[in-house]
Amino acid sequence: MEMNPTYKLMTAGLTALTFALLIPSPPASAAASCESLASLRLPQTTITRAESVGPNGFSRPALAPEFGPEGRAVATRTPFCRVAATLKPSSDSEIKIEVWLPSEGWNGKFLAVGTGNWGGIIHYPAMADALAAGYATSSTDTGHEGMLNARFALGHPEKLVDYAYRSIHEMTVQAKAIIEAFYGRAPAHSYFNGRSTGGRSAIMEAERYPADFDGIVAGSIANPKTHLDAWRIASAQVMFKTPEGTIPPEMFPMIHKAVLASCDALDGLTDGLIDDPRQCRFDARTIECKAGNAAGSCLSPAQVEVARTLLAPLRNSAGAKVFPGYAPGTELGWVALDGPFENALEQYKYVVFADPDWDWHTFELDRDLARAERIGRGTLAPISPDLTAFAQRGGKLLMYHGWADPAIPGQATVDYYTTALATSKAPDTNRSWVTLFMVPGMGHGLASGEGPNVFDMTPPLDVWVTTGKPPDRVVASHKTGEKVDRTRPLCAYPQVARYTGSGSIDDAANFVCRTP
Repeated sequence: MEMNPTYKLMTAGLTALTFALLIPSPPASAAASCESLASLRLPQTTITRAESVGPNGFSRPALAPEFGPEGRAVATRTPFCRVAATLKPSSDSEIKIEVWLPSEGWNGKFLAVGTGNWGGIIHYPAMADALAAGYATSSTDTGHEGMLNARFALGHPEKLVDYAYRSIHEMTVQAKAIIEAFYGRAPAHSYFNGRSTGGRSAIMEAERYPADFDGIVAGSIANPKTHLDAWRIASAQVMFKTPEGTIPPEMFPMIHKAVLASCDALDGLTDGLIDDPRQCRFDARTIECKAGNAAGSCLSPAQVEVARTLLAPLRNSAGAKVFPGYAPGTELGWVALDGPFENALEQYKYVVFADPDWDWHTFELDRDLARAERIGRGTLAPISPDLTAFAQRGGKLLMYHGWADPAIPGQATVDYYTTALATSKAPDTNRSWVTLFMVPGMGHGLASGEGPNVFDMTPPLDVWVTTGKPPDRVVASHKTGEKVDRTRPLCAYPQVARYTGSGSIDDAANFVCRTP
């Protein structure tokens, strides 16, 4: 029987379609050469560099230690197109950005990175890490040069706006345009990863510009900055109120040892880490000096009161909590209290009082925090926890913070997470859009503190965005020198890692995540 001509034509078409679907699509070729991007026209943007960089073609020696992770040495292996530009969204703006585009092996995605302190520097090390992972990446100096002071803000309100939020958004808009011009297509997904000030930038993006990124990593979040810096200055006032109450740095290890002796085993494991400092009830009066104590082995009554105050939340005259205090386990980091945090002084000198000679000894909590809130409204004041727009468009927010952070108490991020979860009108009530990992023993940044403190939150974020499955467990490691001597799982809050009872306590495989 002869086949119907129409049926024969349909069969042939379906066969051809099936065959076509089995053949992978060829990668899109670049729509523009790297060098031709120099002539790309973008709003309020001047491209100042567009050059091809070969394998091992970019390097930078380490900067001074005070630049932190942003200043570590950089050496790239991946060939890429390097684009630099200056953005001027206001008459007083001069935002420098760089966009790096892999010449080969692009994964089809965009990863922007934040910076710390007062910004003021392109975060080349984080860009190099993103590039090596296959991402097109970008970073900004947040609109000024110099990350260690806020002098740029004095008399320049537009530059303060650039630092507070505008520079990240403007960088993102123009970076996406550059990526599309170079590859001939927009990135399939866009991510942001920032820590400290970069963590603050991250949640500012989620709140102000919910369409900029599909996924965001926010670490060690410096928020609310006005409250954070009030706490920092008030803590210094406590430490140096009287000579007899001042605790010298050489005594911090003694206090830390006493805290561990009191609280290390609360999680059922004596491992040198406090799993959840909120369960620790250490009282500094237990190490108050008694007759016969050796010098330096105990605290004077005045020092006891200082330690107890530092380990408690800062409260205003009405008793309301202004900011969490130091968590038990942070004592080795109290070396930062050799005076008030410079970062905090810079805000109050150049933003709050507009007076480079302002004396931190004159700080009064109720009065001066109210002034900081008023002047910082829209820039440095607390960021709204209502992230409804970000959640409802499918955005994913992954936060993390070290419990032993001596610069920004981790409880502040727990507070923001809890409030955001309760305030934001998400598509459902589970962790479909936000999650938090608290890291026992980790200090202010990666590779700081006594606990497992080396991990990468970008891969689990990517899996979350692309599959919809939120991360429940991320393995972190600790190194002594170049040798990994411990791994431990980080668990999605409020879960914590619990030892199974067999095998090495230094192997993450022997731990499970459980709700306490």
